[in-house]
Amino acid sequence: MPASSVKEYLAALPADRRNAIQAVREVVLANLDEDYEEGIQYNMIGYYVPHSVFPPGYHCDPKQPLPFASLASQKNHMALYLMCIYGHDELRAWFENAWAKTGKKLDMGKACLRFKKIDDLALDVIGEAIRRVPAAKYIAHYNDLLNTPRVNGKPVKKAATSAAKKIRKKATKKTAKKAGKKASHKKAARR
Repeated sequence: MPASSVKEYLAALPADRRNAIQAVREVVLANLDEDYEEGIQYNMIGYYVPHSVFPPGYHCDPKQPLPFASLASQKNHMALYLMCIYGHDELRAWFENAWAKTGKKLDMGKACLRFKKIDDLALDVIGEAIRRVPAAKYIAHYNDLLNTPRVNGKPVKKAATSAAKKIRKKATKKTAKKAGKKASHKKAARR
């Protein structure tokens, strides 16, 4: 049965993994902007922008708050998912460069930083990456990504085509409509 709290999640881990996850958790919490919250999201320890700060939530599942980072013990490794780096070319380049300077091997996909033990990690680089992205900046970047049409995963320049303009217009309307619905539901609930 999945954990319903961070405390439960940590208690269910073997001691070596609990210690490693807790060490990374402490770095994340020490550098996390106050507008983020910690909890269980997608059966992992999650750090997210709550609906009280960003009412539309996560576009893939608006009932979920906007994910920022997650920490998990997987079958063959532990992982720190840094969604703040995904789709942010400048931050990603800084992160990879800073990590390389530590001399540690980087085992990372688009957002998933995999590790087997705490010594595999450059905790200071992780902390700085978290600190560099306060919630307001993350939300702005997230909205930019949602409103930028893509072809084969690559952004289409704003003036590229009339089709790109239509896609942007539709995405903007969809985001505005969701935000409007959430605001009207909140007003109705207050009455």
